[in-house]
Amino acid sequence: MKLKKNDTVLVMRGRDRGKQGVVQECLPDKSRVIVEGVNLVKKHTKPQGMRAGGIIETELPIHVSNLKLLCAHCSEPVKVKSHLLPDGTRARMCKKSDCLEVIE
Repeated sequence: MKLKKNDTVLVMRGRDRGKQGVVQECLPDKSRVIVEGVNLVKKHTKPQGMRAGGIIETELPIHVSNLKLLCAHCSEPVKVKSHLLPDGTRARMCKKSDCLEVIE
């Protein structure tokens, strides 16, 4: 999966089309990510113990095919490719403007 935590992404498909958000959690086995403020649903909960009941808004996972990474340098939605640097480290490269970002 080419997205990672704390990436800024743009939603390309679905009811939240056009919204931007930060990736909070990656679920690579399901090819989904949880994005802050995107794919919100209201969940009705009963009171349990010390927790009060009510209606809670929460984010559900969204499939990575519906998202595009926003490049930090050109701030446009871009495709990403992996690039091997001469010192042996890997970097993500923006296919549009060839901007590099080193991956730890």
